Amino acid sequence: MAVTLEPQVRIGKLAIGALGALALALGTLQAVVEPSLPLLQDDLGIGPAEGSLIFITLLITGAVVAPIAGKLGDRYGGKRVLVVLMTAVSVGGLISGMAPNLPVLLLGQVLQGAMVGALPLSFILVRKHLPPGRTQVAVGLVSGLFTGGGLVGMLIAGPIAQGLSRHWMFAIPTIAIIAATLIVARAMPDDPPAGDASKIDWPGVVLLSATLIALVLGVSAVTGGGLPPLAIGAVTAVVAALATAWVAVERRAPSPMVDLRMLASPAIWSACVVTLLMSLGFGMAVYLVPQLLSVSADGYGFGADSTQIGLFLVPATIAGVVAGTIAGLAARRFGPRAVITAGTVVTATALIALASLHDAAWQLVVARALIGFAVSVSLVALLAATATAVSTKDTGIATSLLVVTRVVGVALGAQIAGAILGAGTDPVTDLPTEPAFTTGFVIAGLTTALALLIVRVMKKGTQS
Repeated sequence: MAVTLEPQVRIGKLAIGALGALALALGTLQAVVEPSLPLLQDDLGIGPAEGSLIFITLLITGAVVAPIAGKLGDRYGGKRVLVVLMTAVSVGGLISGMAPNLPVLLLGQVLQGAMVGALPLSFILVRKHLPPGRTQVAVGLVSGLFTGGGLVGMLIAGPIAQGLSRHWMFAIPTIAIIAATLIVARAMPDDPPAGDASKIDWPGVVLLSATLIALVLGVSAVTGGGLPPLAIGAVTAVVAALATAWVAVERRAPSPMVDLRMLASPAIWSACVVTLLMSLGFGMAVYLVPQLLSVSADGYGFGADSTQIGLFLVPATIAGVVAGTIAGLAARRFGPRAVITAGTVVTATALIALASLHDAAWQLVVARALIGFAVSVSLVALLAATATAVSTKDTGIATSLLVVTRVVGVALGAQIAGAILGAGTDPVTDLPTEPAFTTGFVIAGLTTALALLIVRVMKKGTQS
């Protein structure tokens, strides 16, 4: 029987700390736009419709770059590709900071979106240089700090933009990214490339990218309303055709972008489905809770402004950071399957409870914090399990598939929640009715609960 040797521990605290600092800075840069969007719109002379392009641009780039970065990292070495990617992100951050108008800002956001690829590349490095137990802990640490960067970005964006300027709002996190990248380049040992002499599957890369772009734009267009049934059918047909073409190309490619045999293994497909279902429920909660908080206090809402909503959501963000940092430890102690099951149960229960228990702001704050903690600990445990369940040469592409699934799932969940509220809007007040929120929370909870059926068939080997 073949014996799999664990990698030697060849990286110390400085290298792991540098990866964590990089993840923190990236999360900060990613989050600065959302709380400062009104200021950006006024400064650049754009409206809400143009402002939404900033988020869509970042999302599309991240969804496209993550699997490509993971694949290239598997082949050419995680450190080499990470440094190149962070160079692009740094240029994007500087362009965003100096942008005089929307087109230039969008260019910066396109380059910044490449930051999503940093996560699978970091997982490649810790997988190659640490044994499985410590790999799970390191994956949790990096994921948790990326989430923590989101909290930092939301808290500092307004004060920096108002006290200094919007330019420094992008520049300060970018400077931190440059510094952390330099430390990673110096402290992290080189990881050897896979030595694969075959050509890169560029047709597969192009078709996967086109499929993801069509999916994101299609979902945004369909849930935005106003499309006739024929147009919705056309969008669905285009996405299906691109996905079918991608599968056909991958089946014939000598060195495919994604090995479909790996994708068909229980450990991978079940992890992707669980990630999608939990991300859908989480995305709906991310959209519904702030909307409910902002509804006028004269009715069933609380009349909270943007600043108050941000403060209400701080506990949820902190919970997500804590969950990310302890998820690896929990997965090593109790097994990923147990952690994922517990997280799914808590998430589904909290979402369904919100359908009836949303009469006080503290109920929303507590439930949102529970959801943030449970989802983060579950998805990080999935990432950690996947990173150690596949061969070392496939770590990047396998984990990047989960990262992309999470990004698309959260975005899709938010769009679905928006459509539910739109369908339940009172024509007199032009505000969503309370039953619309109730319906949204119930659907989010039931969607998340479906993940329990998939967890039952997850490969038992992921527990070790």
